[in-house]
Amino acid sequence: MTLKEINVKFAEPEEAKYSEQIVNMIYESALQRGTGIAKRTPEYIAQKIIGGKSVVALHGDRLVGFSYIESWGHGDFVATSGLIVDPEYRHLGLAGAIKAKTFQLARLRFPFAKLFSITTSLPVMKLNSRMGYKPVTFSELTDDNEFWEGCQGCRNYDILQRNNRRMCLCTGMLYDPQQPLVNEEEKKSAWAKFKDVITRKK
Repeated sequence: MTLKEINVKFAEPEEAKYSEQIVNMIYESALQRGTGIAKRTPEYIAQKIIGGKSVVALHGDRLVGFSYIESWGHGDFVATSGLIVDPEYRHLGLAGAIKAKTFQLARLRFPFAKLFSITTSLPVMKLNSRMGYKPVTFSELTDDNEFWEGCQGCRNYDILQRNNRRMCLCTGMLYDPQQPLVNEEEKKSAWAKFKDVITRKK
């Protein structure tokens, strides 16, 4: 199996049929990692697919990966969420391909928005970093209450509440399209800070 055999593309409405499978994949992945994750319903995922806000990875007719975007704060912020890869299709570079396609979708749909991600997944953090995301405090992310209320399904929600939404076990990462491209030294510095954040979380 190679990455070339998998079709990573913007999801089409008829692919909402995979919604329940996607929810189960996200939940099972969280259990395997032993991390918290906000629960999503098949209806919610179907809405993202039908609304043109998601990316699917297909091997023939088999769904093997997924991710979606959602806008917050009147379109000023866009979150990339729900990145998942079928366990049988890992270690092919598929997560990176899905992340890149999701990033492309977000930039097409919301070209002036700041893109952000909150996650406990180290591989996702590394993918974000390669695309220009930087680790930030939660205060630099959207203040849209609806977004943060979506965290209620996560088992770590009480930590978020106790800290008045300033921090949790997730790492916040932000891509600002208004910021100029950084040079190699700045990249190394940002990566060093990012690794320091991860080390302190362990």
